[in-house]
Amino acid sequence: MRRGERAWIDYSHELRIQRNPVLRSTYLVLGVVCVAFGAIGVVVPGWPTTVWILVATYFFARSSPRFYNWLMNHRVFGPLIRDWRDGKGLSARAKGLAVTTIVLSIGTSIVLIPPVWAKPLLVVVAVTLCTYLLTLPTKPRTA
Repeated sequence: MRRGERAWIDYSHELRIQRNPVLRSTYLVLGVVCVAFGAIGVVVPGWPTTVWILVATYFFARSSPRFYNWLMNHRVFGPLIRDWRDGKGLSARAKGLAVTTIVLSIGTSIVLIPPVWAKPLLVVVAVTLCTYLLTLPTKPRTA
């Protein structure tokens, strides 16, 4: 294990695997789709990442120990999921980055989108998202 790397932990004891094979397969497919949407959010400004990854975690907890453990031990998504689950919230950096991304992407959309009626709607969406993010618990800084 490299310096600064976290040991792999088996989270299988947390799972509630669905017994119905059709439902279990459906949950698995939905989990994969949510991870794909979350990955899009890493690249596309304004597209949420956190929500999709949290929903994928829910689906994997009911369908696949392999994918659930992969997400929980992922170097980027794992801490986010574990902190959310433990009620620690988001880091100040994540909040700042999210709010900045929302303001820049929706601000650009307001300037570029021609319909006048869409501009107030975008402002309401931006204010709502930013307010929600800023009212979430902020994870304390660790030394």
